[in-house]
Amino acid sequence: MQHFDAQAYAKRLVEKGIDPDTAADLARKTAESQRQSDRQPTFKKAAATAEQTATGLALEATSQPKEPATPPPADETRPPAKRTRKKAPAKKEAQDADLASKKGTLTKRERELVNTGLRIAENEPDNDDLTFMHSIMCQVGLPRSKVDGFEFERVCGGAGLYVRAGKLWDGQQFVQQPLPYGPMPRLVMAHLNTEALRQKSPEIEVGNSAADFLKRLGKESSGGRTGTYTTFRKQIQALSACSMTLGFTTATTAITYDGKPIKQFEAWLANSEEQGTLWPGTITFSQEYYQTLTGHAVPLDLRAMHALTGSALAMDIYAMLADRLHRISGRPLILHWRNLREQFGQEYSGPEADKNFKKKFLPALQKALTVYPQAKVKKVAGGILMMPSPPPIPYRG
Repeated sequence: MQHFDAQAYAKRLVEKGIDPDTAADLARKTAESQRQSDRQPTFKKAAATAEQTATGLALEATSQPKEPATPPPADETRPPAKRTRKKAPAKKEAQDADLASKKGTLTKRERELVNTGLRIAENEPDNDDLTFMHSIMCQVGLPRSKVDGFEFERVCGGAGLYVRAGKLWDGQQFVQQPLPYGPMPRLVMAHLNTEALRQKSPEIEVGNSAADFLKRLGKESSGGRTGTYTTFRKQIQALSACSMTLGFTTATTAITYDGKPIKQFEAWLANSEEQGTLWPGTITFSQEYYQTLTGHAVPLDLRAMHALTGSALAMDIYAMLADRLHRISGRPLILHWRNLREQFGQEYSGPEADKNFKKKFLPALQKALTVYPQAKVKKVAGGILMMPSPPPIPYRG
């Protein structure tokens, strides 16, 4: 076992496109809490982990009880399917998932998740696989499903997030935007964060078409009311219009950032229905958000984020683990169900709140661990046990 080499880790981040000052700061913060440990899981160990996860997912499918007439809140982000002739693929996917559940086998999405986990274990991330999330967003994420109203608040321990929906000018009038929710704004923010850090500028070019930007997010552009283009357009507009208040507590200070992460939203107007009437050519972070990002950026593996886009909850769990595991020093840490529900399931209430939350959390945790093979986490009585683990963007000791 070797001590963590902060200089080597910073050099690796610079090689991946991060500016030297930011890389040095990230390496310093990692070194402060990193203890001696085995840094790299072998591929054999990772394969065994993936196989165990695959078995767990299959068993979860066979043991999952029927949904009650009034189901508990879920982290699913897609709106209810409407009856249109274009929904055949989604209907077939649901039928395949149901059939796989009855047989106790993996669905296509689950097989892809396991295969991604194996590729991550075998191949270190390259420059194109590196992405970043603000550390506050790793602790308290955006809404996972559509929210009624125009405000959202989530508080966990020493961190808090308060989001307010806003309006955008469409060339003729101000248009009310919803609150951003689901996997798409998480992918968008990760991409914008990464580009801002790489270019060392709060101004980010997002291309001339939705199709081009969607490819950068690992998505194929599809039309229709529930297609990826429509979802993307709505969510990037919601992100651009919203205001956020971020709160976090240090050892001696309570700090509040209040403002719009996205300061300027430049758009061109199109007559094409396919492109939509509002599309950003440039997005500019506010200087305040950009400055907090440079000091609180958490490196993530973009391959993992892409693989988890079927579940915003799994994406949030992955981001939390990436932020916390490598900072655990000394004894392992237990997160009890009450703490986990406070962080990930505040929408669950009533006498069955813990039970309903666990039914959603545990499968999502398994998915996150599948694409984070270095993570040392296991379920224990009363919650989960988190042990010191290497971060998803590895360093060289």
